[in-house]
Amino acid sequence: MDVYLNSEIWVALITLTFLEVILGIDNIVFISMITGKLPQQNRAKVRNTGLVLALISRIALLLGLVHLIGITKPLFTVFNLQITVHDLILLIGGLFLIYKSTAEIHNKIRGEKEEENCVSEKSSSFWAIVLHIVLFDNIFSFDSILTAIGLTQHVWIMITAAVISMSLLICFSGKIADFINAHPNLQILALAFLILIGFTLVLEALNYHIPKGYIYFAVVFSLGVEFVNMKIRKRMLNLILNRKGPFNQALHSFRKKKKSTPK
Repeated sequence: MDVYLNSEIWVALITLTFLEVILGIDNIVFISMITGKLPQQNRAKVRNTGLVLALISRIALLLGLVHLIGITKPLFTVFNLQITVHDLILLIGGLFLIYKSTAEIHNKIRGEKEEENCVSEKSSSFWAIVLHIVLFDNIFSFDSILTAIGLTQHVWIMITAAVISMSLLICFSGKIADFINAHPNLQILALAFLILIGFTLVLEALNYHIPKGYIYFAVVFSLGVEFVNMKIRKRMLNLILNRKGPFNQALHSFRKKKKSTPK
């Protein structure tokens, strides 16, 4: 009973849950990228399966890190730099983020039709994408797990916060993913954000710490500018469509026909 009346425990739980949700948005951004290659009817199933398995692996990772975080002995030394388990995980995760995001941008520049067909035809694509989701969730959640370990000593609070935050992300991941897939500019911006996070992880692995506030400000500012551009483009398109003329009438007919055509 004393546990439920302890204000420090409630503050820690609420704070951790909030951090998990905020830090989990970048995971949803990446999930929307890789599930966007699948047919519409399969996206929700893949997304939810991946997130549920990611939650299980995140709890296992949390329990493992609680043990490993206490191991401060360096594994080896490179150029007078002592490398620990923490540094290795950050380095590998950062390099993987940079590679994967750069490859996604390259695929979008080349065109995705061929890749979409390959993904839909492969029988293993479902579990391959689920594995990607689980892997990236572990990478993205590493910093938040370390924050949780530093914020509270109660493992059950960390696990409870992870379960609550993941449940919220599962409920709203579909809307977030659909919105991102409907706006290609946001996809490129999100991939650039992932590359930025990758570089940050690599630098942190090399003991160059960058305040997270700088990154969050850059992301929020870029998103704000992009939303303004979206409003301007929408307004300009409406002005063009509202003008009279044979071209606009044909364009109106084409847009109506496209909307009425079943996908």
